Amino acid sequence: MSNALLPPAPDAGKPPAGKLTPPRRRAPGSHPAAKGKETELGRTRRARRINRTLAAAFPDAHAELDFSNPLELLVATVLSAQTTDVRVNQVTPALFATYRTAQDYAAANQAEVEALIRPTGFYRAKAANLIGLGQKLVTDFGGEVPVALEDLVTLPGVGRKTAHVVRGNVFGKPGLTVDTHFQRLVARLALSAQRDPVKIEREIAQIIPASEWTMFSHRLIFHGRRVCHAKKPACGACPIAFDCPDFGAGPTSPEEAAALVTGEEREHILGMLGDAQ
Repeated sequence: MSNALLPPAPDAGKPPAGKLTPPRRRAPGSHPAAKGKETELGRTRRARRINRTLAAAFPDAHAELDFSNPLELLVATVLSAQTTDVRVNQVTPALFATYRTAQDYAAANQAEVEALIRPTGFYRAKAANLIGLGQKLVTDFGGEVPVALEDLVTLPGVGRKTAHVVRGNVFGKPGLTVDTHFQRLVARLALSAQRDPVKIEREIAQIIPASEWTMFSHRLIFHGRRVCHAKKPACGACPIAFDCPDFGAGPTSPEEAAALVTGEEREHILGMLGDAQ
């Protein structure tokens, strides 16, 4: 089961035109944003340069949940709360084989759903949400996943993050997916000092073009999972290090940092560094 079954969004993954982050390094703490001296224009230009560089680093950035239709992505995203996409992808094949339509979820037995999704954690609440979600889809939306944000957020277990994932990845509607990785990275990069996800979304929406919202979310999440780790970021092997006010939070030695980079893109990312100093 793969999201590759769905048609890609136009120009998905295509790097926007413009300069990339230079492969140079600043001394830790010397970035203007780290000193509180960056202008709003400077922040906007830096954010867009970061987006272009991450597009080059992660040309295949995408939603890492497996799905083949809007309902499956909606269900998988609800299940992804407080767990990993890897764990969700382990349980969804059996779940999707058992429940194929909104009507199936609406009529599902709570205990049977719980048994299938138990490894994702919080399985009782999630099972109740999936059944309620199916019922709401049947009664209010003819059994189909709605497109409108205001409709999606009325479904049990669905907030703005989940709604944007679905809208951006199956309906081609741009949206910023403010998950834990996104929140952590925009703070580390000093692109937003907000803590509330809705406020973060609105602030980033002012500096990243709407056409890039969905892909910027994917790229930032990929970067957070593979390079900019929460406890020990791979600073010395980071393609956006020059644009990061928090450079030095992790090892700055290229050799030590390289060992921290993960994912299929590892060699490509390390190749982008050139002779970074």
